[in-house]
Amino acid sequence: MSFPSSAIFHLLCTDDLACERDLRVLYSGLNFTVKAGELWHIKGRNGAGKTTLLRQLAGLHPVDTGKVLYPRHATKVIYIGHKLGLKEQLTADENLSWLAGLDGSSTQQQRYAALEKVGLRGYEENTVAQLSAGQKRRVALARLHLCKGNIWLLDEPFTSIDQQGIVDEQDWLNQHTLAGGAVLMTSHQEISLPQVKILDLSQYAPL
Repeated sequence: MSFPSSAIFHLLCTDDLACERDLRVLYSGLNFTVKAGELWHIKGRNGAGKTTLLRQLAGLHPVDTGKVLYPRHATKVIYIGHKLGLKEQLTADENLSWLAGLDGSSTQQQRYAALEKVGLRGYEENTVAQLSAGQKRRVALARLHLCKGNIWLLDEPFTSIDQQGIVDEQDWLNQHTLAGGAVLMTSHQEISLPQVKILDLSQYAPL
């Protein structure tokens, strides 16, 4: 999917964003703008608030101070966190049907194609309980290929994925940004793509 080909247009920005958890300020004064075609690697020590920031951007965690702004009405966000939101008793196809239903509708052919894209051809009718940790994550990631969102918010998407899977994922990230989408993600691994921008939350932690 290609998005409008404006050279520079904003998909997301924050205004003096801050977060407090357990009476401790994780970060404050966070101002950044995400443009079409950008991939942001969010870094920081354990407890710096990387997951919390992604959840704030997704509207799943309260904003204590500041704002999260989506200037474009057509902006659509897909968030995939540590908890994948899968139901163990449902098949891979049934889970994907349920996830796609959050945004609209899908056909079985579309879901099967998305599962094949993430390397799960032949596993469509297996229950999630039968799948490995890496395969479960692939089911969740298949949503990216089925529900076309402008912004992908991904929390440790390489977890439990083998080396070839990581290579494949980075290819998807590259294709998405080249098509005019944007990615904000956390990862303990480095991302070997030339367009990566770094957001280090340690720079916004209180002294």
